[in-house]
Amino acid sequence: MSNIKVLIVEDEPIIAENIKALLQQVNYTVVGIAFTKNQALELLENTSPTIALLDINLGNNLHGIEIAEHINTHYNIPFLYLTSYSSKLILDKVKHTFPMGYIVKPFDESDLFTAIEIALSNYSSIKKNTVISLETINKNSDIQLTKKEFIILQEIYSGLSNHQIAEKHFVSTNTVKTHVQNIYSKLNVHNRADAIVAIRKILNS
Repeated sequence: MSNIKVLIVEDEPIIAENIKALLQQVNYTVVGIAFTKNQALELLENTSPTIALLDINLGNNLHGIEIAEHINTHYNIPFLYLTSYSSKLILDKVKHTFPMGYIVKPFDESDLFTAIEIALSNYSSIKKNTVISLETINKNSDIQLTKKEFIILQEIYSGLSNHQIAEKHFVSTNTVKTHVQNIYSKLNVHNRADAIVAIRKILNS
């Protein structure tokens, strides 16, 4: 029995149910189907998916990108984009979210399974090989993080919330917030998603 749990975010019910049926044929567990951004955020909070399949366009909005940014900020899971459009314009809009791949509609079941398995494998390798060190960050950038800030940054990068960081390190949430704001200021960013992107750029420089 597979222990792969999939969240499907797709605003076309027929397509969503088709994906669900294909996944269940190979014993993947579908933890839920979200047709909207709010449904997706709720399912992310209340389930524990191994991977998410995100339709880029939900209705007339690019809400799939916002969901991806939320995943990057709060969860340690890979995601794939589902899209009917593979133009350079769309790809340029989503590259900053670091998806593990794209599934272009219409797709067949072999494309779907292959994309998911490769995404999971690549994400696992990236996590194993990503080593964040204070020396590397301070050496490869103009910023100079303190040891305390670096510890908080590691926790942000791993997807912990301010409250979880506070509990883990036995400090107040306000203390964590102060360190987070200092980190944002030094990285010249305003939120967790941008902070993670900034660190990834430094690590890859």
